[in-house]
Amino acid sequence: MATTTDPKNARRIIVEKNGPYIVKGGVPLVRKRQIVSEYGEPLTWEKTNEVEAGKTYLLCRCGNSKNKPFCDDSHLQVNFDGAETAPITPTIERQELYEGGTHLVVKRDNPICSEAGFCGTRLTNIQNMLKDTSEPAVRAAIIGMIERCPSGSFTYSIEPGDADIEPDLPQQIALTIEITDDGPIEGPLWVTGNIVIERADGQPFETRNRVTLCNCGESKIKPLCDGTHRELKNRVIG
Repeated sequence: MATTTDPKNARRIIVEKNGPYIVKGGVPLVRKRQIVSEYGEPLTWEKTNEVEAGKTYLLCRCGNSKNKPFCDDSHLQVNFDGAETAPITPTIERQELYEGGTHLVVKRDNPICSEAGFCGTRLTNIQNMLKDTSEPAVRAAIIGMIERCPSGSFTYSIEPGDADIEPDLPQQIALTIEITDDGPIEGPLWVTGNIVIERADGQPFETRNRVTLCNCGESKIKPLCDGTHRELKNRVIG
């Protein structure tokens, strides 16, 4: 007998007005940290452990919880302003096409970048590498860089007019650790696997395979991360 999924139990994230993220449907919660080169260049991600969270749980959005990653109602004490200013148009309408590639089409949605740093090294970056994509090894390197971009700001297809190719990612939320010159810092919440996110203000929010949600409380494009956490010294761990 066929079974149906109760929409009330479907995996989704609800942004509470001036409050936490309400996660429903038993979304797995894990920790991931950046692996960087000896020069501090982000290379890949490592899953370090799973976090027990339950069927429904609340994740801090204001950045002040003493029980991170979970909410402890600190947003009430600090009068957190969680007003949502993230763009609501589809990413395809905001994408910039990077010219110059051979058998590789690279596009970028600049406004949703979380500054994770996978798009370049101390010597080059994706845009500069495009001139050499007649070489398959260069194409493969660019594809790897794009697929490790947590926000989905960068996407690619093989030929013009083709649909974007997305990495096969699990439905989960990752508590990220980024490595900086000052030491490891708390990064954004990395949501993968096309989990529905519902804005508190009722505005439409595109469901995407890769999304980075602000959990420092200071992003200018809430609920998305804009990299502001990298400027906050109190985010350094240890």
